[in-house]
Amino acid sequence: MVSFRLSNPTEILFGPGQIAALPELLPADARVLLLYGGGSIKANGVYDAVVAGLAGHAWVEFGGVETNPVYETIATAAELARASRSNFILGVGGGSVIDAAKFLAAIVPITTGDAWDALRTGPAPTNVLPVGAILTLPATGSESNAVSVISHAGRHLKLPFANQAARPRFAILDPTTMKSLSRRQLENGVVDAFTHILEQYLTYPVNAPVQSGFSETLLDVLIEWGPRLIDDNSDEARENVMWVANQALNGLIGAGVPQDWSTHMIGHAITALQGTDHARTLTMVMASVLRSQLDAKLSILARYARRVWKLDIADDRLAAEAGIAATEAFFARMGCPTRTAGLDPVAVVDHIEMAGQFPLGENGTIDADIVRDILRRAAEELA
Repeated sequence: MVSFRLSNPTEILFGPGQIAALPELLPADARVLLLYGGGSIKANGVYDAVVAGLAGHAWVEFGGVETNPVYETIATAAELARASRSNFILGVGGGSVIDAAKFLAAIVPITTGDAWDALRTGPAPTNVLPVGAILTLPATGSESNAVSVISHAGRHLKLPFANQAARPRFAILDPTTMKSLSRRQLENGVVDAFTHILEQYLTYPVNAPVQSGFSETLLDVLIEWGPRLIDDNSDEARENVMWVANQALNGLIGAGVPQDWSTHMIGHAITALQGTDHARTLTMVMASVLRSQLDAKLSILARYARRVWKLDIADDRLAAEAGIAATEAFFARMGCPTRTAGLDPVAVVDHIEMAGQFPLGENGTIDADIVRDILRRAAEELA
């Protein structure tokens, strides 16, 4: 097992009605900036519950965070935070809003120079505002991890930022808030979580049976409950998917194991170029990434096919290929594309190069030529 340090201090409150606990979670002197997205929380009762929990605190609100949060928007929110002397950021929404909340908390104290460059190239700031999260769309695990993924419209870049100081102090996960989500949002949430697990699990073998076994369990739950969430949005389905999405990227299954985020980096480039939903960029290319890396990932792909998809195939290569095909079928069952169309591979490679992310993969072997091959596979298999 690779040496690791693991700490996740986010306090999780899970279950119906947990937003009512907000008053006891906020510091007594909290001056809150309430951050949210397109305003759906005002139609489903979440906003009213949050406002009730903010009674007794000075607070301001900022709405309009994009599905793929944009730096320029967050910079405007930072101006409001400074003007209102906010000292606590409360993100209410899905992973995009919570990503934006963490990034916002880091840039509010930066009053000179370019905040984007400061976070990208400078030391991680320590004077970050505290963050709280109320999750309404499970997908990214952002409510209890240190990462935010932000797009810069002016530079045509989409980049991940990590800062432990921005990890939410608390996260409220109330599955009933998912009742009003659209089918597309539910589909995206399931496949995003599924992909997060695969990118920490489908690498080279190390002595990590706990992480591997837990990853397989999480995948089993999504395979069983993901379609049921889409079909009937039951209480049980919402609970299981919301909890799996959190566990998929809270640091546990990735501790001590190699990780391969090449699908995500390619997906970020596609979003930056086309504005495609993040989750759907992942399903467009993941199978092609796995086929490109079949030899390097053969043993774990064969295990994945047998343990997760329950395929009784003795030959490792045949099992691995069948496991990839089963993954594609699951993405399709979730209503998500498994191919690209109208995509310029040169622009994707350029984005990854500008982001300084080459080489990709757990072995650092995926270069620009291999990315072009992956995108060719994803496009040529349209027929």
